[in-house]
Amino acid sequence: MNRKTLVLPAVVGLLAPVLAACGASGGGAGGDAVVVGTTDQFVASKDNPAPFDPAVAYEAGAWNVLRQTVQTLMHVPRGGGLPVPEAAENCFFTDTQNESYRCELRSDLKFTNGRRITSDDVKYSIDRVIRIDTPNGPGALLANVDTVETPNEREVVFHLRTPDATFPYKLSTPVAGIVPRTEYDAKSARTGFQVNGSGPYTMKPEVEHDRVVKVVFTRNPLYRGDLKVRNEEIELDLLPDAKAMEKAFDRKKIDMMTRTMTPEQAQRMLEKPEDGVRLTEIPGLAIRYLGFDTDDETVKSKAVRQAMAQVVDRGEIASEVYGATAEPLYSLIPSSITGHSNSFYNKYGEPSTAKAAKILRAGHIDTPVKLTLHYTTDHFGTGTAEEFRALKKQLDDTGLFDVTIKGTPWAKFRPAQVRGDYAVYGMGWFPDFPDPDNYTAPFLDKNNFLNSPYKSTLAQKKLIPESRRVADRSAAAGTFEELQDLVATDVPVLPIWQGKQYAASHDGLTGVEWALNSSGELQLWELEESAD
Repeated sequence: MNRKTLVLPAVVGLLAPVLAACGASGGGAGGDAVVVGTTDQFVASKDNPAPFDPAVAYEAGAWNVLRQTVQTLMHVPRGGGLPVPEAAENCFFTDTQNESYRCELRSDLKFTNGRRITSDDVKYSIDRVIRIDTPNGPGALLANVDTVETPNEREVVFHLRTPDATFPYKLSTPVAGIVPRTEYDAKSARTGFQVNGSGPYTMKPEVEHDRVVKVVFTRNPLYRGDLKVRNEEIELDLLPDAKAMEKAFDRKKIDMMTRTMTPEQAQRMLEKPEDGVRLTEIPGLAIRYLGFDTDDETVKSKAVRQAMAQVVDRGEIASEVYGATAEPLYSLIPSSITGHSNSFYNKYGEPSTAKAAKILRAGHIDTPVKLTLHYTTDHFGTGTAEEFRALKKQLDDTGLFDVTIKGTPWAKFRPAQVRGDYAVYGMGWFPDFPDPDNYTAPFLDKNNFLNSPYKSTLAQKKLIPESRRVADRSAAAGTFEELQDLVATDVPVLPIWQGKQYAASHDGLTGVEWALNSSGELQLWELEESAD
């Protein structure tokens, strides 16, 4: 996985690989902690009273908190690749069908309260997620677990309902985090913002009006695992927006700007480099798409959704709204992931009003089709509003659609979307793990992430299970091509673009190129103040 760092000032456009340097842990932004800025927002509400419980949390920002504090059996190593043991000493499939997976725990694992971790704690944590079964939550990743067996204190065996070669990846996600039963009830989610585990850090949230404004991560002296922790303390400052984050960065109140810089900020730093500032480019696996409530009368007809797919100009949106930070996407699976196919382009070609009109006539759809496109105002960056204005213009200009757009804060947007309040809505996806399965199953399988009423027996009964049987993921490319073609035909979702990520940091902070990976995961243990 490539990491590119622009050392500013420099020749504009020069991308130079930078290796993580070694140095002493030290002060950031004038203090002892390295201070990282983010625009992620965490709010406790009636709809989401337990934003940091591994059984409930299922969005990138919350997972970034959990990854620092809750330990998993496996993890994806620095630079990507197949998962390797973390809390485990070793893990492997015990059969050729990929239906039984055995892990042996490290011998010296402890929770932050000092209690020793055994295989029973792993079983408790996994069973708890499955039992709580949060609707459209992360438990879908563990839905294939039939039983969890603990032959002894260090051994745990997962028996799966059907073959699943991606299971090691799933054990590397926070939903499989090991939690202490003294803090996490077996049948109900843990409310509030505190997280306890055995990960590389302990955490202390600072909360104002049911909203987190800061999280302090302190190195866990009891941590035993595969990660190398390069600092003693990290402060994660939650800023209201990218403008406020840049202001704090300019005033050196934070050492690093991360999720989510605006395209304009990144472009400005490229074109007008500043002394003492580094801009790091991370190839992104995040995607943006339109989702549909296929039971809603306005988009129930496949012809309406196909006509939208026929006229949306992804290239224009990517270039004019996001510039160099995005590229058009013609499939749910990004171009850098094994199994990618340009299924939407293959089916629809270039945008065409005439072809869209023909689709609508064949479907006996009266025009203009009145639609409201919903988007979140504070979750995917400031470019979202401009993107939806561009979508509205493209659709309206055909004369086939009459579009209204409406923005809503994420805390209200996501519950409304899950309830089915929106016929058409904009969403983003940061993968749980870098495998084509994680760009298809969360949208097409039972208990899907979107709570979509769309159902394909072909996908759920044949293609998804078939794709998981193959350990060599490239050998499943044909099956994933069928899944992508199915999405292009039925259009339960409409892919728009895939993007790069950028992080800005002040000189003296090393490890930035590893601290934010292509899946949008923060790996704060990689950050380190240089001795210079």
